[in-house]
Formats: sequence, C-alpha cells, structure tokens
Amino acid sequence: MNPKYAALTALIAALLLAHPAAAAPGDPDKGEAIYTQRCVGCHGDEGDGMGPGAERLNPPPRDFTMGFYKFRTTGFDDYVPNDADLMRMIRDGMPGTAMPGWGDLLSEAEMWDLIAYLKVFGGLEEEVPTDQVDYGEQVATSAESIAKGKALFKDRCDECHGASGKGVATKRLKDDGGARTWPRNLTKPWTFRASNEPRDIFSRISVGIPGTQMPSFADPKSKKILTIEERWHVANYVHSLAEATQVVRPENTVVKAGRVDGGLPHSPDDPKWAEAEPSTFYLVPQIIARERFFTPSNDTITVRALYDDTAVAILLEWDDRTRSLPGDPGAETVAGPGLSQDAVAVQLPAVIPEGMRKPYFGMGDAAHPVNIWHWQSGPADGVESVRLFDARGFGDLQERPAGESGLRASGVYDAGTWRVVMLRPLSTGAGSDIQFSEGRFTPIAFAAWDGSNGEAGSKHTMTTWYWLLLKPPTGSRPYLAALAVMILIAGAQVWWARGAARRRRDGET
Repeated sequence: MNPKYAALTALIAALLLAHPAAAAPGDPDKGEAIYTQRCVGCHGDEGDGMGPGAERLNPPPRDFTMGFYKFRTTGFDDYVPNDADLMRMIRDGMPGTAMPGWGDLLSEAEMWDLIAYLKVFGGLEEEVPTDQVDYGEQVATSAESIAKGKALFKDRCDECHGASGKGVATKRLKDDGGARTWPRNLTKPWTFRASNEPRDIFSRISVGIPGTQMPSFADPKSKKILTIEERWHVANYVHSLAEATQVVRPENTVVKAGRVDGGLPHSPDDPKWAEAEPSTFYLVPQIIARERFFTPSNDTITVRALYDDTAVAILLEWDDRTRSLPGDPGAETVAGPGLSQDAVAVQLPAVIPEGMRKPYFGMGDAAHPVNIWHWQSGPADGVESVRLFDARGFGDLQERPAGESGLRASGVYDAGTWRVVMLRPLSTGAGSDIQFSEGRFTPIAFAAWDGSNGEAGSKHTMTTWYWLLLKPPTGSRPYLAALAVMILIAGAQVWWARGAARRRRDGET
C-alpha cells in the first residue's frame, strides 16, 4: 500500500475510535423492511411502543418517537445516543426484558440499516452527540477501592438499592411513562441491562438512566455529585456484589440432599445449611392456565436440602424487593394494586415414578397426582402458614391438614431475601403422600408469589420439573461395588484371552 494512503487510513481509524458516535451508514428504507418483519409486534407500526404484545411486557417496549434512550455513553445532559449504543442494544438485547439480541439473526449491515430507520422515529437522523462520558483514568479493583465505594454507596445509593444492594423498595417508583419500576438488584449481574462490567456500571452512574429515577452522579447541579475517581470506586463496589451462589447453571438439574446426624435444621438461619449444596433455578411467569401472568418481579429460586433417618428438610431462598404485608400501611404504599401475601410452594409427585415418566408439571394430571406444599408469609396482623394440597391439574385441588402428614414450615425475611424451611417425615401414614426413598431421583418443582406485585392464585412464577436426590452416605458400599465391577471386568478379560488362545491353537492344528 502507498505510504500516504496507509497514513490516511490510520488517521481515519483513529478518528473513528475517538468518536464513538461515528458509525457505518445505514439505509433507512432497508431498515423499515427489517423493522416491519422483526419489531412491530412489540414496538408498534408507528414506533411508539404500542405493539400488540406491549401490554404483556414488563418493562414496556421503548417508544422510539420520543428519541429518548436509557442506556447511553454520551454525556448526562446530551439526549442523543451514540450509534454504538443503539447497535449494542440491538445486537446483544436487554437481559431481564423481552428485548432479544438480534446478532445471530441479522447481519451487521442489516442492524445498521435498522438503526438508521429507528432514528427517523425520533427525528435523530441529523443529530450528532456533542458530549461523551468522561471515564478519566480507570481505578483498578482492589479491597481499598471497594471499601471506599461501599461508603459512598451507603451515602448516595442505598435509599433505593438498599444496604444489601438487592433493591429493597422503600417507595413506589415509576418511570416517566407511568410504568412501575424496581431498583436493580445489584447482586444479580445477569439482570443488568447493559452488563455489570465496571466500565458499564461507571457509565450508568455517570449518565443515570434517563426516564427513570436513577440520576446522574456527574451532574454538577446535583447535591450528590461524585468525582470521576469516586464513581470508579462505586463501580468497583457494585461489581463486587455479584452473588456467586445464585447463578443459574443449566447443567445442574438435581437438588442433592445430604444426610446429616444430630437432627435436621428447623430454622432458615441454622448453620447446618452451610453443609447443603445450593441449586438455583429460573422462575418464569405462569402463562398456561387462566388467570395468566406476564409481568413477574422475581426471577430465580435457590434450593438446598438435607435429610436424616426420619425426615427431609428443604430450604428455599429467593430475593424479593418487598415484604408483602396486607393490612400494613407501609407495605400498601410500596405495593402495586391487589396486595397479597408472599408465598412459595414445592410440588412433588404423589408417587415416585418409575423411569423418566413424570406428572404434568402444571399441578399434575388426573392419572398422575401431585402433592403441593404451600407456605404463606401472613398478613400484618397474622402469622405465617403452611398448607398441603393434592392436585390433579389446574383447578382440581383438594386441601387436607398439613399437620396430619407432619409438614411444617418457617420463614424469615431479611434485607430483600426470603428464606423458608419446609420439613416433613420421609414416610407418613397417608397413602396420598409421597414417600421419600434414599437414592431415588424424585421429581420436584417450585413456585413463588410476590404479593406486592399483585401475584395471587394462578398469577405467579414457577419452574419446570427438576430432581431431588437423597444421597446415600459415603462408606464402604461404593468401593465394594467398584471392586466387584473391576473383578468382573478382569474375569471377562481372562476368559476372552483364554478363548482367543484356544481358538489360535485349534487353527494351528
């Protein structure tokens, strides 16, 4: 290449890197065809966020006609996003929303075409950002930086996000469109709309989230302004809050109950639970039976289990931004319409199935009934309760006294998290109860209700079937079994070798 052209190419590349607003040009006419095929179902024909699916989505789809975007890397007072910001949202999607990533379906050229068309809705075709986030010099993550960030977080952020960072709600928040918003649970990085990398967290702290009550901490007019260095400390602290034990691992489908001596833990705070291996599963909205539910607030549940000679205990743990107390004025102020009790349920087949056949995961079926253990947190002037149901499908429930089967439950709410223990004997005198068996894989499923989010009855979140395994204690039996297998293999090898030698001798004669 001619040295002059090489120098010019390098200069252009440097300018593009220095100005993230610059992007490959797109064709809005081509983008319109892509939008019509892919986007109108949520965002509507006019780009106003009023597509046919909009009323079932939480948060609601973006109204492009406002030209207003939440996740930007332009300055806090510059409403125009970088094209790279729009590309990221389209390519990667937005976790915790109905907005998918289109990077696997659309080419890069098609995504640039789509961006060109989206900008037409808000009159941004000719607009160019005038300011960018000033990242200064990034502060490396360290114990010292995290400690400084924690102190700043307590002073500036825990009013909404809570002291634990789990978004414990102390007030009812709405965005500029009137939709209910919840403070982000900062311990769950997979729910961050624009990643939980320190640089992206720094952007959110600096820009805020326009249209919501998340402010800019770079705004010199704000009494809570933070310097660039302070914002890096807060970003490092928020990044440190990620809960490693609550990460969903798709390959983990078994709740492994360990055997313990000296009695089972009856309290959620018993230190024995540290001996139990946690398994975390996604909660999804119940959309199978009426009344269907589309706008959940809780997304995962973590399960641990232990057992002894007589009983099995299951610890259920899930984050909930509110303690729902019907009849309590404070809880009613924070909650949405239809405040009810928080609740959780465990579903088990009435009989452990042979092979892989399981009852229908939606409350069983006529031929394969299920047991449902259902705990409720209680109203403001009441106490928690546990109920036992036999179910043969949606709408076919029969309640019987939980005490007759020895079912007990106890729950504790602390810093944005419910922890509930359910305990029942391995065997009961009731023929309709599941009878637990050591070493057997038992189907198990879960459901949860956030009373402050209007969840009650069939309006709840749930899981599909997973497995509960009461693990046999480790001892000599596994080693004896392995030794027996080794002896059988060795014997087979000797038999095969002798047979081969005999055949060889017969062939020679």
